[in-house]
Amino acid sequence: MPSLRTVRRPREFAARLPSQDDSAPLARAFLRAYLAGLPRGERYSDIGELLLGELVANAVRHSDAPLDRLVEVRFAVVADRLRLEVHDAGSGRPTLRPSVDLEEECGRGLLLVDELAERWGCCPRAGGIGKFVWVLISPAPGFTELVFGRSPRLVTV
Repeated sequence: MPSLRTVRRPREFAARLPSQDDSAPLARAFLRAYLAGLPRGERYSDIGELLLGELVANAVRHSDAPLDRLVEVRFAVVADRLRLEVHDAGSGRPTLRPSVDLEEECGRGLLLVDELAERWGCCPRAGGIGKFVWVLISPAPGFTELVFGRSPRLVTV
């Protein structure tokens, strides 16, 4: 008798990382691994990795939380959108600068988030300590959508 195997999709991923600069690349690697386990997860990877890296870097560099506090990252695909969250124990809220000096080396992270995310926001954390910044990312069209304007299931060769 043949055995049936159920393939489970990863639902949500969460990890706590040190509040250090090297946590951004680690968070991006976690996201890459999470998306690799999803059918067509690659449609979220470029923008997802870029924005997650920016949000983690902001949480590490701009938080007024004590240095021993952790940064938490969470992600899940919900209703065909990738939702990213970055939690920190700081009290400050991110604000989008009205103008950015292009000669400056920093200060453009939220501008990227605002331009590339479908939506984003900041909310207080449960329990009242800190906040989390969230973004929703639409899937990038795959090759067949770009070339043929339709789903790969509908393209015959």
